[in-house]
Amino acid sequence: MRPGSMRIVEDLRDQNILALEHAKKENKKIVGMYCAYGPQELVLAAGALPVSLCGTRHEPIAAAEKVLPRNLCPLIKSSFGFAITDTCPFFHFSDFIIAETTCDGKKKMFELLRRYKPLHVMHLPQGTDRPGALKWWMEEMNILKNKLEENLGVEISVENLRAAIKLLNRERAAMKRLHAMNRIDPAPLSGLDMITAIWMKGFNVDKEDGISLINQLTDEIEDIAGKGFSPFAAGTPRILLTGCPVGIGSEKVIRLLEECGGSVVCFESCSGIKTLEYLVDEDESRDPMEAIAERYLKIPCSCMSPNSERLDLIERLIGEYSVDGVVDLSWQACHTYIIEGELVRERVRERFGIPCIQLETDYSNSDLEQLKTRISAFIEMLGGS
Repeated sequence: MRPGSMRIVEDLRDQNILALEHAKKENKKIVGMYCAYGPQELVLAAGALPVSLCGTRHEPIAAAEKVLPRNLCPLIKSSFGFAITDTCPFFHFSDFIIAETTCDGKKKMFELLRRYKPLHVMHLPQGTDRPGALKWWMEEMNILKNKLEENLGVEISVENLRAAIKLLNRERAAMKRLHAMNRIDPAPLSGLDMITAIWMKGFNVDKEDGISLINQLTDEIEDIAGKGFSPFAAGTPRILLTGCPVGIGSEKVIRLLEECGGSVVCFESCSGIKTLEYLVDEDESRDPMEAIAERYLKIPCSCMSPNSERLDLIERLIGEYSVDGVVDLSWQACHTYIIEGELVRERVRERFGIPCIQLETDYSNSDLEQLKTRISAFIEMLGGS
């Protein structure tokens, strides 16, 4: 039994394009964001609407490759292609873009992208365990605050920052509750539906409406699970997907894993649980800018070195979600995730002794049969069919 609320979730993107058109007519400011390190609290406190930008489909890549090298991560090429072809309505409506130095490819692509929109690049420290990392990131937050105030013609107050912190903490709590539903065995929600809900939420314009919808969906899943319904049979191998972010248009590995007999119960990546683990401290005796900086710096991305927090998170999720196998997905030319895959495999095998496979691919369908062969063998190893 599929939750009826999923039909509403699937329509969110189109509904929110209309909402953005309406917002622009009312002179609302729109801020586009590419990465989980982009602090939405500052955007909301500026009275603007934060929106995710497109970058998960293959179609715009051909246009991007006229400018960018072909041997580049598909996420970067897709993001750039959407922008230069003006086929991402969220980029089109954005008044300002927040970018970040998570990898060299994105950093250099943003130099070209600033020709199309006002854009500010936040410079991340290279590791969170280094002395001065938080101070560095605090300075970057303050620079961004000044840029937003300058470009949007507003003043970001402490009161607005605290209100934004509470709102986004409630959104993260709602998303964590949705994720937690798939701790049930068998999982009451397919991995494909879970990633659809996660991905579509990023395009949501009205945060309160989005929180209500996610809570409605979770309540419905809870009811379905209580009645013993699941899209999977008992004993279906339970899979944790880690690695590069996935969205609609780049979900082929999730689709193949479930078509071949698995159940993707958990997403560790920054399109999943990784960005929900930590809330911003709401203690009003603290500087809210420091609290925001502290929270975002904890995100365990492979751009950080070392990145042991990601390994610790994977280890915990394997236990919480009763995982039978781990799939580590890397997009081609995403060097940090590809190299870090060796550490993931070592940790999974040493601590749990369960199968772990790394898949390197792009957004195209050119390798579907090859992937299907490897995934089928992996599911068979887990005891599935």
